[in-house]
Amino acid sequence: MDVDAIIIGAGACGLMCAVQAGFLGKRVILLEKGAKAGAKILISGGGRCNYTNLYSTDEQFISNNKHFVKSAFKQWSVSDTISFFETYGVFGKEKTLGQLFPDGKDARDIVAIFTGLCDELGQNLICKANVLDVVPIPDGFEVEYETNDVRNIITASKVVVATGGLPIPKMGATDFALKLARRYGLELTDTAPALVPLTITGKDEEWYAQLSGNTVFCEVSNDHISFEENLLFTHWGLSGPSILQISSFWRPGQTITINLLPHQDIAVIIEEERRSNGKILLSTLLSRFYTRKFTDAMGKFLPLDKQIANLTKVDIDSVHKILHEFTVKPAGDKGYDKAEVMRGGIDTDELSSKTLECKKIPGMFFGGECVDVTGWLGGYNFQWAWASGFVIAQHI
Repeated sequence: MDVDAIIIGAGACGLMCAVQAGFLGKRVILLEKGAKAGAKILISGGGRCNYTNLYSTDEQFISNNKHFVKSAFKQWSVSDTISFFETYGVFGKEKTLGQLFPDGKDARDIVAIFTGLCDELGQNLICKANVLDVVPIPDGFEVEYETNDVRNIITASKVVVATGGLPIPKMGATDFALKLARRYGLELTDTAPALVPLTITGKDEEWYAQLSGNTVFCEVSNDHISFEENLLFTHWGLSGPSILQISSFWRPGQTITINLLPHQDIAVIIEEERRSNGKILLSTLLSRFYTRKFTDAMGKFLPLDKQIANLTKVDIDSVHKILHEFTVKPAGDKGYDKAEVMRGGIDTDELSSKTLECKKIPGMFFGGECVDVTGWLGGYNFQWAWASGFVIAQHI
C-alpha cells in the first residue's frame, strides 16, 4: 500500500498521530491488536475519560530525563488539547485539581472523534491486527501482522510504535514495544506498575482490612514528594488518589508517611478543647474528623477512652505522632492488573525530544506510555499521549 507510515497501536497516542498526519495530507495504516480502537481510553475515569489536566507542565512527569517532555509540550499544549476536542463538540468540565472531563459526554465520544476523523481523512484503521514483526529494509520498514489467521506484510518509509505499556493485560496490553526496543539494542529504564494500589500483609493486614471502604482525606508523603487527596482503605491494603499518586515514587522496602489531619494540629485542638470541655473523651473529639469505624480502629494506637483533660504530655505527643506521622511499610503493589500506567520504558536518550524519532533507527518513532515518561494521576498521561502523537505526526 502506498502510505507514509504504519502506526502500531490505536490508543491515545496512535489515534492522535493518525489524525494529525491526516490533517497534513499524509496517509497511514493504523494497526490495532484489539477488537476496537481506544480500549484503554474507554475505561479511563470509570468510562468518563479525564482527558487532560489544566495545570499540566513538565513538573508532573517522572522520567530519567525530567526535561525530555518540554519540547513536546511546547509543540502541543493543554490549550491545544482543549481546542482540539472543543472543535469536535467535547467541552471540558473541571472536576478537582485541574482534572478535565467531557461535559455531558464520556469516553466513547472521545474515541468516536478519532475513529470518525480517521474515516474522513482516509486513514486505514485495521483492528484485530496482531503485529508479528517489524524489520528495517532499504528506505523503510516491513511490518508483518496477522488478522483472522491470515498473515500480511506491508511496507512504509516510517513506522510508529505506540503500543502502550504493561498495565491491564486482560485488555491486550503487551511488552511489544519493549521487546522491539531490546531487539534493536535500545536502552530501557526499569519498568514497574505505577498509579497502583499498595498492599499490606503480615500482622497489620487484619487492621487495614477491617477499615475496607473507609476514606480519609490526608497528606501522603515520602522523602521525595507529598500529595493531599483521599486515601481509601481496602481489604488488601491502601488505595485512593493519594496512594496511587505516591505509588509512582515508592519502591519495595520503603515506608510512606500519612498525615491523617493535614492543615490542623491535633495537639492544639486538644489544648483548646481542654479549656472549654475537658471531660469529653478523646474518641468523641476524633469523631469530629473521622468516621466512627475509623475512630474505633484507632483505639489500637490511641487512648480513646481517656477524657482529654486527663491526657498526659506523653499521651498528647503520642496522639500527635500517630495522626500526623502515621507510618506504613507496604508489602508490595497490586501489579499491572490494577495499575493505571507503567513507570519506565524506552530510555529517552534513545529518542529525539523534538521528533520522538529513534536516534539509532531513523524512521522509527516511539510515543505514549512505552517511553520513559510517566505522569501523575489526573489526566497528565493523556496529555503526554496526545502531545507525543502530534509531534510524531509532524515528522512521519
